[in-house]
Amino acid sequence: MEKNYLQLNQITAYSNSFKLSNKIWELITKWDSFAKRTIGEQFIRAADSISANIAEGFGRYHKKDKIKFYYYSFGSVKESIDWNEKAKMRNLITIKDYEEIAMILNALPKDLHQLIKFTNERLQF
Repeated sequence: MEKNYLQLNQITAYSNSFKLSNKIWELITKWDSFAKRTIGEQFIRAADSISANIAEGFGRYHKKDKIKFYYYSFGSVKESIDWNEKAKMRNLITIKDYEEIAMILNALPKDLHQLIKFTNERLQF
């Protein structure tokens, strides 16, 4: 009997945050150099960190290690929300892009909580 193991790209929080970070990258690469250096680089790092921490946690062996990295993603979500607000206030992104990014960022905490709950319930150690 073959066992099916969960794959990283099957995790909703990972796939949504990965797509989000690429959308943010595409937007920021079009900004002027000052905006890229001041807000852009930090916005990209924060957004990239969401999926990167999920991936790192997924690759850990112990449940507590996994969950620790999933919680790190929460901080990156909150930081990304802040950068999204600043980008909107400083007219660096359109209202449409702001709303699309905000919608995904606001949904990610629920996805992360579900991932943590799944990990807690399914893994023994």
